[in-house]
Amino acid sequence: MATLNYKHLHYFWAVAKAGSVTRASERLHLTPQTISGQLSLFEEVMGVELFNRTGRQFELTESGRMVFSYAEEIFSLGQELEQALHHQPMDRPLQVKVGVTDAVPKAVAYQLLEPAMQVPQPPRIICREGKVADLLAELALHRLDIVIADSPMPRTVDIKGFSHPLGECGLTFFATADLAKQHSGPFPKCLDGAPMLLPGEGVAVRSRLTRWFNDNQIRPRITGEFDDGALMTAFGQAGVGIFAAPSAIAEQVIRQHEVISIGSTEEVIEQFYAISVERKLTHPAVVAISRAARQEFFMTRKPGKKGAL
Repeated sequence: MATLNYKHLHYFWAVAKAGSVTRASERLHLTPQTISGQLSLFEEVMGVELFNRTGRQFELTESGRMVFSYAEEIFSLGQELEQALHHQPMDRPLQVKVGVTDAVPKAVAYQLLEPAMQVPQPPRIICREGKVADLLAELALHRLDIVIADSPMPRTVDIKGFSHPLGECGLTFFATADLAKQHSGPFPKCLDGAPMLLPGEGVAVRSRLTRWFNDNQIRPRITGEFDDGALMTAFGQAGVGIFAAPSAIAEQVIRQHEVISIGSTEEVIEQFYAISVERKLTHPAVVAISRAARQEFFMTRKPGKKGAL
């Protein structure tokens, strides 16, 4: 495999931006012959034609357009780095780039990220939401600092990464006041036959919740399944069914969505992880997120506890 020569890549980038070797040579203070020779060598080494040549005009081929898009990002970042180091060293704020899987409730994500804003030099937080596989691919390319997920890194993913436990908590069940009246009685038996909104099959807590129903001989009437917790909560607020959310955010769910709690259990546990390419977390904002989650946000659970709040 050919090793990429960044000097040749720079010549290519200059010619592509200028539109001709002559104009590029003037900007680079080199002879046209030098640039032409180096450009031909670059194409030969890379094994592709980068330009369609018409006289003195150069038009990018399909391969050339792809290479140019990468070159634009590489040299634009280089110029930005040079400016940050020599001209405006204090103007570029610290950034923390976080991926949040769509299975993690938005309120949990906020509570986990909020401590990052309390460090001595608060960073700019850049959040991306999506499927775990997509976010882990971004993490592998160092486009994210961490991924917050509801399960550790899947063994089936061929990416080097490390799962850092943030904490765990039980589940609380919520319903509108009218729906709660229709299914009153001792918890958790009041859930038997009740309309229920469940997380999707891809959400880690789904299998644990299903086992808990079976162990307690509860057979709810499933009225909806959702990969997105925010959408499930919206349906729950509309009275379509009872829904569960992490007990750590129970008060927020009640306050924000005008529902009431039916009961809670510590026998079904929601777990949250920070996944990184580092064995030890070093980014100051990420360290703050991990420390606050373990020491403040998640209360120590009591195994076997269940009952109404």
